[in-house]
Amino acid sequence: MVSCRQKLKNGETYNGHLEKCDNFMNITLREVIQTDSDGDRFWRLSEAYIRGNTIKYLRIPDAVIDKVKEDMTKSRNSNNRGGRGGRGRGGAGRGGPGTGRGRGRGYGSGRGGHTMD
Repeated sequence: MVSCRQKLKNGETYNGHLEKCDNFMNITLREVIQTDSDGDRFWRLSEAYIRGNTIKYLRIPDAVIDKVKEDMTKSRNSNNRGGRGGRGRGGAGRGGPGTGRGRGRGYGSGRGGHTMD
């Protein structure tokens, strides 16, 4: 577990061991010490859940950030299979080569469309 500190927008601080964190920065902490916004009162909590949009800043050790960067680099390299990639625009798709979707699908269709001579 990683020890970290969060300061909330309302001034409260939470120090504890990071248990979980999701993509919305919602955080679950264990063995928490909560401090009120004045810094006068302290509470010891076994667990705390902090909603991500209430966090003003988050402090975690540099070693953790470095580890995450390494893991992300490794995962990107392992997912890279080469080639141009999957499904995109262009090429010979459903309508054959050069056929788009929308206005101007073919000759003579739509308002003011071209006619084949």
